[in-house]
Amino acid sequence: MNIQEINQKVIEKTEFIQSIFNEIGKVIVGQEYMIQRLLIGLFADGHVLLEGVPGLAKTLSVSTLAEVISVAFNRIQFTPDLLPADLIGTLIFNQKEGTFTPKKGPIFSNIILADEINRAPAKVQSALLEAMQERQVTIGDKSYKLEEPFLVLATQNPIEQEGTYPLPEAQVDRFMLKLKVTYPKKEEEREIINRMSDNKPIKVKKIIKPKDVLDTRALVNDIYVDEKIKEYVLNIVFATRSPEEYGLKDISEFI
Repeated sequence: MNIQEINQKVIEKTEFIQSIFNEIGKVIVGQEYMIQRLLIGLFADGHVLLEGVPGLAKTLSVSTLAEVISVAFNRIQFTPDLLPADLIGTLIFNQKEGTFTPKKGPIFSNIILADEINRAPAKVQSALLEAMQERQVTIGDKSYKLEEPFLVLATQNPIEQEGTYPLPEAQVDRFMLKLKVTYPKKEEEREIINRMSDNKPIKVKKIIKPKDVLDTRALVNDIYVDEKIKEYVLNIVFATRSPEEYGLKDISEFI
């Protein structure tokens, strides 16, 4: 497939993007930066970590996105008393038949909102690792594939750090993007006040189906990447590993 054909397919396959923005905009005022990157994570098959103070519509944005693209959605509130089995499920003993049967947890969904992920200890956070990387969950001695599209969107509060558990490097590495969600502008705050004072439920249309998401992901993999861009990316990566070879100083000297 040549570049012209790919460009034409990109135009055809992404016509619904603006419609998704418009539908989410019925519920969410502003926050274009966050919504754009949520869609990037969705179509590039990468998980997203949202960081911001409470009340910035992080949870509402994720649930609205799931509704617009017609996928199953589960919100998991991370708390200090949460257990790994509360996420992935466990084996239940069937006394009548004398066998163990799997009870699948809420992670068996398309979009998972891990709300305040740093409120749960590392053993609970690590329960997400296999699902985020391998797109499967192991319960007992059997692994179960997760239905595609599968996406984990996690939130954390950057201010209140008391009683939180910082994400380990292995967990952070599973996220493609980390978004800093900021306060809306003054005119956007005014629009939020107007909408909330009406107190009318806002319904959104289902714009696309899960198959459309998978087709768009396949198209992303076909997009041409020039050798110069690949070389540029490799130079950045290797400059972080061996800075002296690129005439840079090792950051460890300043620590």
